[in-house]
Amino acid sequence: MWNRAIHATLLMALTISVAFAQKDSAKSKQKVKKRRPVNPAMARITDDPKLPRVLLIGDSISIGYTVPVRELLKGKANVHRPLTNCGPTTKGVAEIDKWIGKGKWDVIHFNFGLHDLKYMGPNGENLADPKTGHQQVPPAEYEKNLDTIAARLKKTGAKLIWRNTTPVPKGAKGRVVGHSKQYNQIAAKVMKKHDIPVHDMYAFVVPKQNEIMRKANVHFTPAGSKALAKTVAKQIEKALANKP
Repeated sequence: MWNRAIHATLLMALTISVAFAQKDSAKSKQKVKKRRPVNPAMARITDDPKLPRVLLIGDSISIGYTVPVRELLKGKANVHRPLTNCGPTTKGVAEIDKWIGKGKWDVIHFNFGLHDLKYMGPNGENLADPKTGHQQVPPAEYEKNLDTIAARLKKTGAKLIWRNTTPVPKGAKGRVVGHSKQYNQIAAKVMKKHDIPVHDMYAFVVPKQNEIMRKANVHFTPAGSKALAKTVAKQIEKALANKP
């Protein structure tokens, strides 16, 4: 009788363990299914040694135009980017050496701004209400960080192109209309100091903002990203043509 009771208890425990294991397995499969596919912009590039090397540095706006730039410069340049969203200048200062690596670069096209000027909450909440939050990197710190980054990039010997920051449209969460222009003015001063040419993407976007940007969103439509890519490729080709 006692042995039967023990056997029944063990059997029940085993059944429960199996049930939990099956449930955990099902959850794991669901997690695997929900994983986003790898963004092709983050693909590692195998260099053609006959072609110059180009590095794109920037946030999600640059991620959006990375693939079309590669397509436009196919057979003309090896186009790389850090395998990350480069975010604000604070991240740039911390990781720029890693992004540059040990290889030689012919052209580096770079931008920081939208992550610097966005508002954060008191506890680090992302895209907070500007009325109660604070800018992730305020103007004075932005200038200092950008100066540090520009000085470091100059040491690579690459042709540098600063791409200024695109507009903040009305209704965009956690950002204020007009702050892109303010940060671009700061960046222009830094680039003048370092004699780095400016790719004025802000001026390119403004007249066609409603056509190529998402509504109340700092990001661009797929067609918009392709339009940006054409301007980037043109700047890079110009820099390569002028490189000794």
